[in-house]
Amino acid sequence: MSLAFIPLYIHFMGIEAYGLVGIFATLQAMFGLLDMGLSPTMNREMARLSVLPDSAQTMRNLVRTLEIIYWVVALFIGIIIIFAAPFIAYNWVRSGQLPPSTIQQAVIIMGVVMAFQWPLSFYSGGLMGLQRQVLLNGITVTMATLRGAGAVLILWLVSPSIQAFFTWQIIISLLNTVAVAFYLWYSLPPSKTKATFQKEMLRDIWRFAAGMSGITLVVLLLTQLDKIILSRLLTLKMFGYYILAGVVAMSLTRIVGPVFSALYPRFTQLVSLGNQEELKHLYHRSSQLVSVLILPVACTLSFFSYEILLLWSQNPITVDNTHFLVSILVVGTALNGLLHMPWALQLANGWTTLYFYAISIESVLLVPLTILLATHYGAVGGASVWVILNAFSIFFVIPVMHRRLLLGEMWRWYGEDVSLPLLAALSTAGLARILFIEPMTQPKILFMLFTVFLLTFGITLLATTMTREWMLKKIAECNKLNCELLKLKTSLK
Repeated sequence: MSLAFIPLYIHFMGIEAYGLVGIFATLQAMFGLLDMGLSPTMNREMARLSVLPDSAQTMRNLVRTLEIIYWVVALFIGIIIIFAAPFIAYNWVRSGQLPPSTIQQAVIIMGVVMAFQWPLSFYSGGLMGLQRQVLLNGITVTMATLRGAGAVLILWLVSPSIQAFFTWQIIISLLNTVAVAFYLWYSLPPSKTKATFQKEMLRDIWRFAAGMSGITLVVLLLTQLDKIILSRLLTLKMFGYYILAGVVAMSLTRIVGPVFSALYPRFTQLVSLGNQEELKHLYHRSSQLVSVLILPVACTLSFFSYEILLLWSQNPITVDNTHFLVSILVVGTALNGLLHMPWALQLANGWTTLYFYAISIESVLLVPLTILLATHYGAVGGASVWVILNAFSIFFVIPVMHRRLLLGEMWRWYGEDVSLPLLAALSTAGLARILFIEPMTQPKILFMLFTVFLLTFGITLLATTMTREWMLKKIAECNKLNCELLKLKTSLK
């Protein structure tokens, strides 16, 4: 939904106003620091406690304790953004057509949206820890549809302004947070005693939460500092194009994110039970699953970014300014996606220091690299930093991690889980790019892209041992079933 409605947002509001949507996303990520590691802690604790006997009261008290903290922080965030609105509007954003007063009004409304939306990650973490992903997905699908379709209707029928856009976000954010909060409490096991705030529970989780808080800080710097710098170096119009390209590229995380959400609690349970053999098996299967899901999409999108964006936006000017940015950012996002299962393994073991040190190093490199490359090469240079830093993680984090966790499994991850599907996806989509014949009508381009993706996806599937084993198993089952049917048919005769 977030991708489908972007061309309509730009059509009604203009690219500068859409740049303010990017400012909102950056502010939202910046205040992620105040999460203090509580959302992933909530996820891990719910998963851990769910397999322990007589833990119902502990779970409910923990939710109540962290819930109160979260709403206090949400109120604080809203106030900070509202008071910062004049500075952002008059001193930071380089606007062209939008007057600073309009920007200030939009930022004030952003503060209210943030206050209502902030606790959502906490409640979602609780539902994911309880492995209620299907329920959470249902709420997310409903709210995403209302958020996108409703915003378009508001811009079309009420007012094509950034103020109207964010006012609608207030309503949806409140509904979303209330719905997820209600179902989290409903999903908790019942207890005879009312849930209460207990500050001593914070002592039991502070170490993991502190580690996650530190990681949140450096992840914030790693993923958002480029946008903060570029929002100052680029015009609001060019920054809007950069944000647009980033949204398209980051759509890959919507593929790998659900896999992480579903499997991380299971990793935590297996670690708690000490079942290393099943953990190893699940780690490789899930890593190959991520490769199969993300690499065909990434390669197709990267090689054919111009054609895909043109079909999507129907705006050649937008495509000219964004397609190369999309190709670069997709590569970095795909590399980042491959790291999700190793990251889940580390979190399940309560080990946060490795990732913290890795992204701390990357964050130190981020500022000079972004300023240097963006100054000389503009938005393209800024986008290239994302690829460089994620490549560093691929070749640094994995070897260090496997010296401590799942010993002897590193080369299998590099080879079977990543390299084989990557080679299959790259060679298939790359060959299609070479053989692509221009010009084509849009229906033919759509058919060609669909064919390329299916071929890339199919060959990548065959390149993974997980898929081959599954297919051989199904073939054997079918052969067995056919033999039994043949015997039954013969006996009936």
